[in-house]
Amino acid sequence: MRVRAATTARLHFGFQNLSPSRERIYGGLGITLDSPKVVVAAEPAQGVTCDAEETVADDTVNAVCEYAQQAIDFLGVDGAHVTVESALPRHVGFGSGTQLALCTLTAVSRAYGQDPAVRKLAPRLGRARRSGVGVAAFERGGFVFDAGTPTESYGVDELAGGVSTVPSVAVRREIPSEWRFLILTPDVESGRSGDEEATSMRAVVRSADPTISDRIGATVAGRVLPAIADGDAARFGAAIQAVDRLNGQWYTDEQGDIYRPPVAEVVDALDTSQSVFGVGQSSWGPAVYGITTADRAEAAREAGGRALSHAGLDGEVAVVTGRNRGAVVTQC
Repeated sequence: MRVRAATTARLHFGFQNLSPSRERIYGGLGITLDSPKVVVAAEPAQGVTCDAEETVADDTVNAVCEYAQQAIDFLGVDGAHVTVESALPRHVGFGSGTQLALCTLTAVSRAYGQDPAVRKLAPRLGRARRSGVGVAAFERGGFVFDAGTPTESYGVDELAGGVSTVPSVAVRREIPSEWRFLILTPDVESGRSGDEEATSMRAVVRSADPTISDRIGATVAGRVLPAIADGDAARFGAAIQAVDRLNGQWYTDEQGDIYRPPVAEVVDALDTSQSVFGVGQSSWGPAVYGITTADRAEAAREAGGRALSHAGLDGEVAVVTGRNRGAVVTQC
């Protein structure tokens, strides 16, 4: 049986806490987008073979082959032939690694009629060891705030490296249908991942100021969650931007500023637009997002183009809707 698994990008707005001195660490906030998409198909085979559409980069195919090999080891099956039909840009702030890994696991598992158990197996694929947003987006989509990880049972280095369970979902909300998300992807160096990201996170966690956590916690409880409950895009955007900037204070030593250069110039230029309610950097970037609405979408798109030009950068500009469902799995 040949099975196709399809899912989409997510934005990561930051964490509630990065200090081990607090009762829980991490607690990611994010939102699921309706595009761009990742699509992986798989069918039973002997051993692992992988191919892809011409537009898919070689490093993406190599990653899928590794995930497929791990999947057949977990499942105890003979092998799989896997095809990457489309993929997210890697390491720009869209959660490409997690979505690619979970799509591959799901396609291979379903090809053998088995449950992919994504929440259980994601950490064994090296995913979701700090933030649970990517797994929750894959499962059900929407706006997600995860519960984080208790600090009492772990040392600082263990926490920084990521634990072996996916954080539970504390809050999930439907994204209002009239909301839109301006996405800018500058043509600059990719964000941090793998060993480089792990090294940076250890440094950040060791030095994280816990008073920033207190301010973020108050912002999430008093502003972010009420705004999405009320469907108020303007208040949500302003609150998320506040969370994003507070997170950036933890990362200043690692990325050179609250936002990584030259993202800061793009954010500053976009922040002046009346068509965009809140602006920030997704994860390590370089993707920049803005919160807007359907009636302001075209003006927001134009503002995005001007912001890239202001920073002297080329790149892609898109306005997309949110997504309130998880991955779609079909026989093909």
